[in-house]
Amino acid sequence: MGMAFGQQSGPPATGKQVRELLELLNEAGHTDFRDARGPMGFTQRQAGGKFTRDEADAFIEQLQDEASGMAPVEAEPTTARPKAKDKPSPRDLKLQAIPTAQLAAELQRRGWIVVEP
Repeated sequence: MGMAFGQQSGPPATGKQVRELLELLNEAGHTDFRDARGPMGFTQRQAGGKFTRDEADAFIEQLQDEASGMAPVEAEPTTARPKAKDKPSPRDLKLQAIPTAQLAAELQRRGWIVVEP
């Protein structure tokens, strides 16, 4: 049986995680979860303050990294697209591990326009 639309795919975040996430968002200049929805790439559910434990941990880590000045890995410009038979580089594997919403939020924060394919 499938999961209903908009439901969490894991155990809910603890109250401590939600409070810590909100504190970090406040420190980053956001008033609440809804205010941070676009810049952080939150879903509608997350903008309402509902996160899974894994989601909360990932966003907390992202905000802590940004606060400590750790910049995300930036891609080097390339002139040719990699061929399908090429083995993915370690950088490509790191990028594939980042949730799409977080990657899109980071690109938007840097001034890019992000559109789903």
